[in-house]
This record gives sequence, structure tokens and C-alpha cells, in this order.
Amino acid sequence: MKYLISYDLKNPGRNYDDLIKAIKAYGTWASICRSCWSIKTDCTAAQIRDNLKQYIDNNDILFVCDYNNWASYNLPQEVADWLKK
Repeated sequence: MKYLISYDLKNPGRNYDDLIKAIKAYGTWASICRSCWSIKTDCTAAQIRDNLKQYIDNNDILFVCDYNNWASYNLPQEVADWLKK
């Protein structure tokens, strides 16, 4: 299943390297925008959310959804190619 992960991190200057490492740990991923990623996994959206929320603050926003249909504008070609797989 393909998932979109988006987050809004409220604390400026905070290091979120661990969050990014956790996203990349799913193994198959693409960075779409600064705070928007896509991954492929057999996990559910709730499982992904529960795993990633340990890396963010209580006032941050995290959104995870599955998808199969998408459209884009000015998306880097390598990202578009990855999403098409």
C-alpha cells in the first residue's frame, strides 16, 4: 500500500532528523516536498501514525493516508517516476 505522510512542525529550530529517519526506515520512500513523504508498506495508516508520533511534539500535526490516484505539478521527475511504480 502507498501512503502519504504530511506533517506541520510547530517548534522552529527543532531537529526532526529522527522523524525523517523513522520515515525512511520503512524502506521504500520518496520525499515529495519538505514535509511531505510517500512510503510503501504493509502497515496501516494508524500503525504508521502511532510509530511516527513519538518523534514529534504534542502541538505538531501529523497526517497519514493511503492513496492510489494522484496528480501533480512541477514535481521532480524522479519523484513522479517513483510514485508511478
